[in-house]
Amino acid sequence: MNIKFRIRTAAAAGAAALGLSLLAAPASADPIPATDFRQLVGVGSDTTQDIGNALGLAITDPNNNPSSRLIASYDATGSTPIKTRALNCVITRPNGSSAGVDALRNNTGCIDFARSSRGPVDVTTNRLTWIPFAKDAVTIAVRSDSALRDGVGFTTAQLTDIYHCVPSALTRTYSTPSGPVLITLKPLLPHAGSGTRTFFLEKIGVTEAQVGTCVNATVQPNDGTALTDSGHIAPYSIAQYIAQTAGVTTDRHGAAVLTPVNGVQPRIAGRLNMAFPYAHDVYNVVPTAKLTGGATPDADLIGAFQTSPLAPAKVCLQTARIEQHGFGPIGAACGNTSIKGER
Repeated sequence: MNIKFRIRTAAAAGAAALGLSLLAAPASADPIPATDFRQLVGVGSDTTQDIGNALGLAITDPNNNPSSRLIASYDATGSTPIKTRALNCVITRPNGSSAGVDALRNNTGCIDFARSSRGPVDVTTNRLTWIPFAKDAVTIAVRSDSALRDGVGFTTAQLTDIYHCVPSALTRTYSTPSGPVLITLKPLLPHAGSGTRTFFLEKIGVTEAQVGTCVNATVQPNDGTALTDSGHIAPYSIAQYIAQTAGVTTDRHGAAVLTPVNGVQPRIAGRLNMAFPYAHDVYNVVPTAKLTGGATPDADLIGAFQTSPLAPAKVCLQTARIEQHGFGPIGAACGNTSIKGER
């Protein structure tokens, strides 16, 4: 065999293997080193922080300035404050979709976009634009060693009563070989400001004011280690669960397993069930003024997130990474700029 051919073949195989390993390896939290300041800075949602990190590694800066990478995505949790620019811009780390959106509104020049797993909750202005890039869904997680793992799961009506803390909804009796087992449900809910919390409560028809006193409403989203009791239940991002259990992101699922809702399974062949009852888009939120037609258009931000008739957004070209992180692709809806609001 020709030696040069063998060398080229080996190099190509090595490059392919490296590409696959880079695609499969968990993306680090926050830019590394901390002085790797990038053109577009994002903060906010726990649910999309890991795909945000992966996109940050994958998308290059066309100007190679101030970094070779375009997007800096800072995790929802970690040390605080964070520094997002070389000069000034030392801010409290925003934890959650709402905190990210508020940080975007209040830190002009330090943050360019907010990661959000919810849509706008205040549409009194068109100051911000929610740009969808993938599909997720929220289901209920229980412990793998709990009788609540019955394969049946919950209905929306049951979840409404549980999170209202209706007494009759908080106990379940199961027959076992050793006799009946009584389970007292202890519902968990992500902390205030979480997009998962906002979306889940909306789907089960419970307002913030109606959340019952039996609910522990302070947990970090998508952290199965919070389920320490056989009666614990919690809303959980299906995409996060898929990525965590596949080793794509930091595995926080602990003993948690996903349950059906309204008789519908959360996954099909290991992938997100796009027809799940609590499916929703996830977004990158940007100032409307910085988009095409805005008062101060930003070419880097437009190229990264906004799809035009001439070209798809750069994040929308990352379908393999989006799916690897458990999310579903949304096709032509990716990069759409029709959803607007104040926060």
